[in-house]
Amino acid sequence: MSALRHKTIHDDAYQVLVECLRRARQEANITQVELANQLGADQSYVSKYERSERRLDIIEVRTICRVLKVDLLDFVTTFEKGLKKRGLA
Repeated sequence: MSALRHKTIHDDAYQVLVECLRRARQEANITQVELANQLGADQSYVSKYERSERRLDIIEVRTICRVLKVDLLDFVTTFEKGLKKRGLA
């Protein structure tokens, strides 16, 4: 259990998540500002999680996926593939 307490937003798995979110936003041709507006947040919210300065929970990831019109299960599958590709799964 102590290993879980030491995990941070800077671990390799979280970097894969951030890359998947950024790619999904870019593939949707949506800027950080546009995404933030649709989320009812400031642009800094998107910027901070894309720079790994802010950790997201599953509810936030789900909301982002909905705005980007990405199925959450498809997103998780892409995330899992990214983890496997890096030997993190």
